[in-house]
Amino acid sequence: VGVFYEEAYAALCAPPLSQHFDRTWVSHVQLKAAQFYADACYRFSLDLHQQEEIAQEIARLKIGMNALADAKKAAKGVAAPLLDSVNKLESNMKTNLDRAMKENNSVYLMRVPEAGTLGALPAASLVKSTSLAEVLDASNERLFSSLVPDGSMKALSKYTEMVDDIIRTQAEKLQQSSEITRVRLKEMDLPDSILSLEGNVSIPADLKEDVEAVQISGGPAGLEAELQQLRDLNRVNQELLVQTEEMLQKEASEDAQFRTQFGSRWTRPQSSTLTKNIQDRLNLFAGNLKKAAASDALIERDVKESYPLMSILDRRPIESALPSISRPIMSLDGNEDAIVGALKQSLRQLESLGAQRAGLEDHLKEMKRKDDILPKLMAGVGAHDDLFRKEIAKYDPICAEIADNIVAQEQLLLQIQEQNAQFAAVFNLDDYKVARERCYKQIAAAVAKYQAIKKNMNDGLNFYVSLQDATGKIQQQCSDFIMTRNIQCREMIEDVQRKLAGFNLSSSSHNTNTPRSSSVPPDQHSPSPPPHAPHAQSSYGAPPGGDPRPVYSQPESRPPYSQPYPTYGAPPQQPPYGAAHPGQYQQHPQQHQPPPGHDYGQPAYPGWRGPYYNGQQPQPQQPGPYPQAPYSAPGAYPHHQSNYYRPQ
Repeated sequence: VGVFYEEAYAALCAPPLSQHFDRTWVSHVQLKAAQFYADACYRFSLDLHQQEEIAQEIARLKIGMNALADAKKAAKGVAAPLLDSVNKLESNMKTNLDRAMKENNSVYLMRVPEAGTLGALPAASLVKSTSLAEVLDASNERLFSSLVPDGSMKALSKYTEMVDDIIRTQAEKLQQSSEITRVRLKEMDLPDSILSLEGNVSIPADLKEDVEAVQISGGPAGLEAELQQLRDLNRVNQELLVQTEEMLQKEASEDAQFRTQFGSRWTRPQSSTLTKNIQDRLNLFAGNLKKAAASDALIERDVKESYPLMSILDRRPIESALPSISRPIMSLDGNEDAIVGALKQSLRQLESLGAQRAGLEDHLKEMKRKDDILPKLMAGVGAHDDLFRKEIAKYDPICAEIADNIVAQEQLLLQIQEQNAQFAAVFNLDDYKVARERCYKQIAAAVAKYQAIKKNMNDGLNFYVSLQDATGKIQQQCSDFIMTRNIQCREMIEDVQRKLAGFNLSSSSHNTNTPRSSSVPPDQHSPSPPPHAPHAQSSYGAPPGGDPRPVYSQPESRPPYSQPYPTYGAPPQQPPYGAAHPGQYQQHPQQHQPPPGHDYGQPAYPGWRGPYYNGQQPQPQQPGPYPQAPYSAPGAYPHHQSNYYRPQ
């Protein structure tokens, strides 16, 4: 191909063609010649690579790429698709050239030959050129065969219309006759009644499709499994709701227990306040679940009540549920077989007439296709009426055959009608038709009922799946809430323990240094602060100038946050952590209440906010005159500490 393009390029560049062709054509042919020559070099290099002739492969690739580069420089106005093809070829050649040079430099180390030392590429002509004389020879061509005189053309058009009218009229007669046959047979319920007598019953196509769809989906027998699935989903959703409510109730109970234990020092919000929205949603879900259970009960009852109706859909095939024509129990003359045989013979003849009509219609179309009177019209002169009558007359025989077919069909239909009347009387077709129609209606009603129940079940399944997803999300929210509340609870308990430990140490120190006799005036028994703690806090149990009796001598003398523990029993009869032995103190019948505004040496607890309120860590207590009790030290009532109360 490259050689042919080179010859064409040389011819275009020489007179006289150089004076008649645009430069764009010359550039196009030149670039095509270079493209095919480079493509030949590229394909030849692939063979050389397989033979491990790496040096010649490099030389051939360079020759082809140089030819492409020179042609691209000289080509002006070449089409873009051609340039794209050339660029793609050049890219492939460059890739192979780089690979070959790399292999040669590292492995083969061959000397690349010069382009002049290489022979020409082998060429093969796969086509044979046609001589110009053969191309221009018009002796066998009818160049003016399609040119017809105007008069002949008009006459041909008139004749064509006459033929088309005959074809159209006869085709309409044939189609009408076929439609009459179909309607009359349907009125007589033929051939279905004959087939039913032989056991080959059928149902309408649309009803059969509905029944098949029901059977594919499981049929009435499969509804029980879906009802069980509804029950399981209802139970799963109920369990999820109960679990979620129990989680919230447990957290609320623990919060109420600590609130009772610590009184006003337990300042975090109540659980019922924080979980109101969740409780409302859970109540809504529970109500919806209750309604769904009632709907499931209605569906289950509907399935049980409708199963006798729907059970017909489980018959496979469904035609087995249809009634069939049975022979009479008692026969008077025994001619049932003769009646059936005559009716079948007439139906076969009717079928033959239908096949004959189809053949006549095809024969009409074939005659019209071959009917060409144009040569006769061009050969004749004057009017063409005689020619038309002669040519139209050749359609008379087939028109007569069509008429005979229609007449024979009418006579045969009358005969079939009489035979069918005898058949219906002998085999009691009226009762059979009533029973069959009743069965059709039962099947249709069963399909409608099944579809309605199936739709309700699908709605229930979708509801339970959606409710389970929503309940699962609510349960996750509750788990996160409870985890947060537990962490908050532990931090609040630790803070209360730290402050209680500081109070116990301060109370112990004050009771140790204060005289036990209540008859001594307070100013005579006021302890002086130790030298190493010049700013000692006031005693928890005795206000300045008051009675220094211990704080646990009377229940009514406790501070608000030292209330009794009704849940856990009476407080233990032992001193708080850091206090002296109880025998060192004298129990007094009265104890003065601390005056209002008394500073207990620690911040007021009701205003406390933990890290889950303000994002800050609780501040450590200021160092006092005595060391703070460690977290591991037992509290005032060690046997009352619960899991949530125990410092972690």
